[in-house]
Amino acid sequence: MGHKEDLLDGAKKCLVEKGFVRTTARDIVGASGANLASIGYHYGSKDALLTQAFVQLMEEWGESFATSAQGEGGSLERFRSIWGNVIDRHEASGPVWAASLEIALSRDRVPELRRMLAAQQGEGRRGLIAMMTGRPEEELDERDVRTLGAFYQALLNGLMIQWLFDPETAATAEELTEGMRRAAGTALGREE
Repeated sequence: MGHKEDLLDGAKKCLVEKGFVRTTARDIVGASGANLASIGYHYGSKDALLTQAFVQLMEEWGESFATSAQGEGGSLERFRSIWGNVIDRHEASGPVWAASLEIALSRDRVPELRRMLAAQQGEGRRGLIAMMTGRPEEELDERDVRTLGAFYQALLNGLMIQWLFDPETAATAEELTEGMRRAAGTALGREE
């Protein structure tokens, strides 16, 4: 592995252990075995490197359960299966979600980092749609991303916040699925 990959792995480790705000360039260098100048050379800045590490952690997180989802794309069974997988991995992914909250709550303290992550939102939304519906990402249009993708992203973010704050009362996959079924039924005038 080269310095670029070593830095990325070191940054991922630091994100999980320390979060965005507390991770320094020296922390990343210590975790990677690379030198300080390598960060600027390969990534431009510490924030750019941490952003890339965060995006990769999220991709790895999504891939870890997407392949084990059950049910037909778009079905309630698939919906429940995916949320069950998300919840089953909440402890392992907790530090990544805490880091994302850290960015959101820092507001404009790290504007470059927020801009870089905001630019990645569309890709994340596309991945969520594909995972939930079984539709290939390349078939999705901007309306899909701005509506369905934003909806799934809001569910995901809200669910992970519940599990970070209070796992004892956070929604289960079954409860979330039942809530989805009931919300859809109410919206269509079919709620019993």
